[in-house]
Amino acid sequence: MRLRYLPLMLLLAMLLGFGNGVFAQIQIGDDLSEIDYARPQKYEIGGITVEGAKYVDASMLSLIAGLRVGDEISVPGDEISSGIKKIWEQGLFEDVAVNAVDFVGNKVFLQIVIKEKPRVSKFSFKGVKKSEADDIRNKINLSRGDIATEHLITKTTRIIENYFYEKGYLNVDIDIEQVADTARENYIDMLISIDKGQKVRIGEINVMGNENLTDGQVLAAMKETKQRGHFDPLNPLGPLVVNTVADVLTLHPLRAITGIEEYFYDNYRPRIFKSSRFLEKNFEDDKELVIAKYNAKGFRDARIVSDSVYKIDDRNLGIDLVIDEGNRYHYRSIAWTGNTKYTAETLNAILGIKPGDVYNKELLDKNLNYSETNLDVSSLYMDDGYLAFRIDPVEVSVENDSIDLELRISEGKQFRISNVTLTGNTKTFDHVVLRELYSRPGQLFSRSDVVRSVRELATLGFFNQENITPDVQPDFTDDKVDINYSVEEAAADQIRFSAGFAAGYLMLEAGLQFSNFSMRNIFNKKAWRPIPVGDGQKLSLNVSTLGTRYIYYGLSFTEPWLGGRKPNSLSASIYQSFYSNGYARTESAYGWFNMTGATVGLGRRLTWPDDYFALYQGLNIKRYSLNNYQTSYFNVGDGNGKFNLISYSFVLSRNSVSQPIYPRNGSEFQLGLEITPPYSLFTSKDYTSLSDNEKYKWIEMHRWTFKAAWYTELYEKLVMMTRVRFGYLGYYNDQIGPTPFHRFFLGGDGLSNYALDSRELIGMRGYGNNSLTPGYYSSSSGGSGGNIMSKYTLELRYPLSLNPQATIYALTFLEAGNCWLGFKNFNPFEVKRSAGLGVRIYLPMFGLLGLDWGYGFDDVYGTTGNNHSQFHFSIGGSID
Repeated sequence: MRLRYLPLMLLLAMLLGFGNGVFAQIQIGDDLSEIDYARPQKYEIGGITVEGAKYVDASMLSLIAGLRVGDEISVPGDEISSGIKKIWEQGLFEDVAVNAVDFVGNKVFLQIVIKEKPRVSKFSFKGVKKSEADDIRNKINLSRGDIATEHLITKTTRIIENYFYEKGYLNVDIDIEQVADTARENYIDMLISIDKGQKVRIGEINVMGNENLTDGQVLAAMKETKQRGHFDPLNPLGPLVVNTVADVLTLHPLRAITGIEEYFYDNYRPRIFKSSRFLEKNFEDDKELVIAKYNAKGFRDARIVSDSVYKIDDRNLGIDLVIDEGNRYHYRSIAWTGNTKYTAETLNAILGIKPGDVYNKELLDKNLNYSETNLDVSSLYMDDGYLAFRIDPVEVSVENDSIDLELRISEGKQFRISNVTLTGNTKTFDHVVLRELYSRPGQLFSRSDVVRSVRELATLGFFNQENITPDVQPDFTDDKVDINYSVEEAAADQIRFSAGFAAGYLMLEAGLQFSNFSMRNIFNKKAWRPIPVGDGQKLSLNVSTLGTRYIYYGLSFTEPWLGGRKPNSLSASIYQSFYSNGYARTESAYGWFNMTGATVGLGRRLTWPDDYFALYQGLNIKRYSLNNYQTSYFNVGDGNGKFNLISYSFVLSRNSVSQPIYPRNGSEFQLGLEITPPYSLFTSKDYTSLSDNEKYKWIEMHRWTFKAAWYTELYEKLVMMTRVRFGYLGYYNDQIGPTPFHRFFLGGDGLSNYALDSRELIGMRGYGNNSLTPGYYSSSSGGSGGNIMSKYTLELRYPLSLNPQATIYALTFLEAGNCWLGFKNFNPFEVKRSAGLGVRIYLPMFGLLGLDWGYGFDDVYGTTGNNHSQFHFSIGGSID
């Protein structure tokens, strides 16, 4: 019997799911005589239709529900209820219903009726700054057409909360209002209102139970969880001085030191590099660091008994830490097992820990596994091919405050390198990279060689120094190992342009440096993209000008591997400068100064005293030509003549810095000597009676320079750099004295200005350009420039970005230096002092750019305006 379709007459007894007050439901026809709820009937699904589907695929709904034409179901029954539940669980609908719209014989015809949830038309923010809104927009990743599900709302709320939570806003309130879009049916606009509330900081951290470590030592162990800074210089020092003297006189030096630490921690606690916001994950990590600090002091069983975080007020949190320090342990005995390659005496010497020493887990781990500064046990083995080496420290006995330590070694077999490969070098040829590697096929594996190879690849400057990754792949079946070095090409070429004032005129400088040039492909048209690259050669072109008054141009080329077999470099350069005195060529007072020169040099990497050393030797030829040229800045004879220089240069250097752009550890030094033949010693001329033109016709000198710098990572990327620099321009004959060429000029930004007389410009912040140079503002001192120079620098650096496309770091500095004319004026303690702040930006296309503010504390040679507050712009480390 056919039942007539009467829709929406009866609500099925079982209702599944509800949301926003709308119920999912099953409806059947109105002929109740045909349906016995106590005895459900079996029907075959004769057809399924869908109503209300606008954006979802209607054909998928029946598949999701598990209802298919031809399936047998019970009416009423669980199949329809289960189908509604499955559709509802998709979270895409506000209402779901299944209607039995008709019965034909033993067949039932079903209709799935849905009401889709609205979709997002647009969204906007209220209550936050534009920059914050832009940051949030990128994080929540909402877009037009997204379905406004509960999950979407919850996820968006959570992301926004986390964003502000990490910035210290712990009480943020978020309200997401959905407003119907009148232009589009079933679309809504989302108005996200945000009330950040007050920024919450860690107001205080209370440490309890600590007797052997001070509060300051415990809190210093936590890297990220820091309480608000505090600076109280007015707190009287009197009690501190009295207590310190009393402790020293009563032979309690440790108590005196602790008292000083506590005073400065309580009263001088600036918060510069770390904020005082609270993050749960950081706090958990920092508690582990506190325990590690105790372990390093011998307290093996130290633990944090309890901790609590509580609200002090709307802007401050408080943290309480309760510590159980336990006993301080000592090593009673240390034994080695499994060692056949090296004796226990050798291993003990490297371990650096002996019976009776205080238990120090951090030192033990470092000396066993990896030490950046000293040889460790693992490196001893792994540098000799034992790639599978393992060491397991076992505390075989812990009694009272004593530990018996057994160091169990598994040496394994020696591995040899089978293959060394490269990936990621898309511009640089393989041979350029491979020749810099210390890991070579056939050699025994060495971990130190891998570390050194990474350092050498970073020094090349062709790759992102943060993404040089060695992949060591051992094959334990034949004791071989493959090593792949993965690199990421970075922009190495540079364009330099600068403007400044020299001698009262606007000076323009421009330069091109191709750091990965390929000379052999210069005639290969296909290699010009836009220039031939890949062979690691360096080609530079520099031009500077003051218009028609001055022009300089120079061209240089360097081949780092002459012949391709050994790291012997060849460098060559030619240069010329022309400077006029400013008069028109037609005037009788017109004069000029011209310099022409060339240099050829050979460099060689040394293996002794170690393989960080290098030696450079060069031959220099120059001619200075003067025609009616005399100024207060440079005064030689009557302003006419030709002066010639032939010199030999010798430079011994050592460079072990970790990275070239932002070094964190290592050192570099350079000792240089430029020497000419002592012409005057081979003649009997009386040079006191000769004119300057004759006296300096063949320039003679010996010129010494020394530079040294040390880099120390004090605390997580915070680097201290110390640098010293000395220079001395000597002479052979007292009748001639120091040459007027090649002198030192100190002060200011150190930019090249005009290189008319081979002067060396040394930057010093806090003072005007060249203002610390004797004779620079007056010729009464016997000429322009000094022949003795010293400079000392202390810098603290902290990176703001280590992105290879824009490395940025801030710095603060102390600096001292001076320049003298002759030993009779030289006083190494008479230095000019300065201090200040700066920032450095490294851009691959422009090199290192700097901006510094310095304050010079000392007067300079009776001039005004060349000390106190000074701003300096630098290029390529010119100040350094």
